[in-house]
Amino acid sequence: MTISEHTPPPATPGHLTTDPRGSGGLLGPLRRHPLLSFFVLANLLSWLAWTPYILSGNGLGLWDHRFPEVFGTSQFAGVLPGAYLGPIVSALVVTAVADGRAGLRRWLGRMWRWRVNWRWYAFCLLAVPVAMLLAGLAYTGGQIAAPSMVAVAAYVPGLLLQMITTGLAEEPGWRDFALPRMQRRFGPLAGTMILGPLWAAWHLPLFLTDWGGWSDANWTRPVVFVVFCVTFNVIMTWVFNRTGESLPLAMLLHVSANNFASIIWTQTFPTITADRAMQVMAAGSVVAAVLVLAGTRGRLGYRPPAR
Repeated sequence: MTISEHTPPPATPGHLTTDPRGSGGLLGPLRRHPLLSFFVLANLLSWLAWTPYILSGNGLGLWDHRFPEVFGTSQFAGVLPGAYLGPIVSALVVTAVADGRAGLRRWLGRMWRWRVNWRWYAFCLLAVPVAMLLAGLAYTGGQIAAPSMVAVAAYVPGLLLQMITTGLAEEPGWRDFALPRMQRRFGPLAGTMILGPLWAAWHLPLFLTDWGGWSDANWTRPVVFVVFCVTFNVIMTWVFNRTGESLPLAMLLHVSANNFASIIWTQTFPTITADRAMQVMAAGSVVAAVLVLAGTRGRLGYRPPAR
């Protein structure tokens, strides 16, 4: 009996059935281990692209060059290329190889899942800023300052910019590609708790640059950042599941936190240092994650796909 006459083995949770004739060659590992391949590629591609930024004057200073600033930051030139090159490109490549056209249609379909109850849009736009304000108020004992009109005017344009930069660069990989597979294989809670540290680890080389405040940061900042990612990822999973796996809503939730932190936070709480701000936001994220876990009994709104 030739190999072509064997019946392919049944799919296991988190793995798609693949034709054994296509399991070898250079692309074989991507077909057999799509999740592992995605995480390796996402980190490898991004970290390689970030290496010049890390070595430059915007980072370790080993290379006598500084990246140009756009809108007052070097991150557009130094960080964004690697961000685009990592999660979204890795998800596209692995999906095409492992799942073919049907998988690409599912992956792209979640990107255009805009038809979601308006309450979820309100939640993503308002709940995160309100939670961050409450965390800041709790830390400062109620001391708060009004943001400038410039900051208020920049808030919506900043949100839209974040959607096509941070949101588009990261979420097609972490939430659209990885999360559904992680939940099918490990369950919603375990899958989420595995994905959170992996998502955080992807960012860690950037703590050697201006992005992570390299010039004045201490060792606690990346540790606190990991705590924030792990707990905020719980909320991300819950929203993703409850909105029918809507990637635009996951993107909106993600960038809502980033946008408020970068535009409004420093003006409303000017006495809180950068390191302390990360600690306050992480503490607020821990509380929110505990409430979501308790309210969903650890299921995080997950509904197993119909067989």
